[in-house]
Amino acid sequence: MKHKLVAAVGVAAMTAALAACGDDGSGGGGGSEGGADSITVWLMDGSAPDPWVQELKAAFEAEHDVTVNVEIQQWDGIQERVTTALSEDGTVDVLEIGNTQTVGYANTGGLADLSDFADEPWTESMLDSAQVDDTLYAVPWYGANRVVVYDRSIWEEAGAEVPTTRDEWITALEAIDENTEAEPIYLPGQSYYVLGGFLADEGGSFAVEDGDGWAGGLATPEGEAAMDFYGQLQAFSSAPTDVDEAEPQQSTEVVPNQEVASWIGLGWEAAGATAAIEEAGGEADFGYFPIPGKTADELGHVFLGGSNLAISERAGDKELATEFLRMATSQEWQQKYVDANNGGVVPNRSDVTASPEAESFAEAMVQPVDFGFLPPLTTGWANVETEPNPIKELMTKALNGDDYQSAAEEADSEITDRINRE
Repeated sequence: MKHKLVAAVGVAAMTAALAACGDDGSGGGGGSEGGADSITVWLMDGSAPDPWVQELKAAFEAEHDVTVNVEIQQWDGIQERVTTALSEDGTVDVLEIGNTQTVGYANTGGLADLSDFADEPWTESMLDSAQVDDTLYAVPWYGANRVVVYDRSIWEEAGAEVPTTRDEWITALEAIDENTEAEPIYLPGQSYYVLGGFLADEGGSFAVEDGDGWAGGLATPEGEAAMDFYGQLQAFSSAPTDVDEAEPQQSTEVVPNQEVASWIGLGWEAAGATAAIEEAGGEADFGYFPIPGKTADELGHVFLGGSNLAISERAGDKELATEFLRMATSQEWQQKYVDANNGGVVPNRSDVTASPEAESFAEAMVQPVDFGFLPPLTTGWANVETEPNPIKELMTKALNGDDYQSAAEEADSEITDRINRE
């Protein structure tokens, strides 16, 4: 599966370019209401298997006697292309948007109101990213999240068991540390979306709403507890405290080149590690399990990346766009979509069933669907993630022994300043 999921792509730059989308002196949206002989649909590279796309396209064309132009977009530079398209009449009708991008485009008037879709049985943990002030501006399409990838042979050598709680997870890492030469877990110091899951476990968030704005949320008991658990895990790793999972790339540069008993990653990373190991003449023997929670009856929270589908406010034909969106996200076609992905995506609807292969990455990934979290859904969040990222800097300081409260207050001040910028 070739999904390249958006994880909080920046949206601040779209604000100025789309500020006038709702009113250009022509009376508003600019889209027609029926009568077109074609619609244009933008999907991202790797998001949908081509057989599913072609079958959907053919079915819609036969039913409505129109042409569906499906244009595959690359993630690189997509923000600028979408910003431009949403400011023009008739450039695109239906489009895929990364779930953390949606609020920014909606806030600037680029997306059509989709309140007519509100009563569909959307997956609850995916719905927040598609709406602003309880108004739906997109609908969920798919999600994916991180799981723990482990080397079966090393865990068997250590006598470690797959954990169902945080305490059992620590016990397993201790057994690996004591009974093997492997690194129990590879966890760089700045994997802040992993930290975000632990923060959500504690009931906290990177930032919280504060009046008409936002305020950093790390100088809190919840933030300290999350960082403390992250530190317990990271103590079993030899990874530097001042890098994230992408530098070096854990799946292709670290795991294939040293004895690593476990790591936390996405599906494409697990596939990349497997390919790199096999290319070097080895054999990957990976198992997978969801990030454990504090108790066995609740899994750990995970960042639920993914995409939504939306309609441009300036669509060439909103009626046709609406009908296409309704078909594409229906129970029938979304079940086909999940099946085409071998169950390897989190379904967008509660009436769609994912049936991934037993003991696969996908099987572990779909289990925590009810424990997904998203970063603060506000345009200013992109400013927070700009390097130097204050959350990453806090993590490094805490892992290096700095006073947590002081470092967190400094991070919160920076988060508050950045997230409230337009």
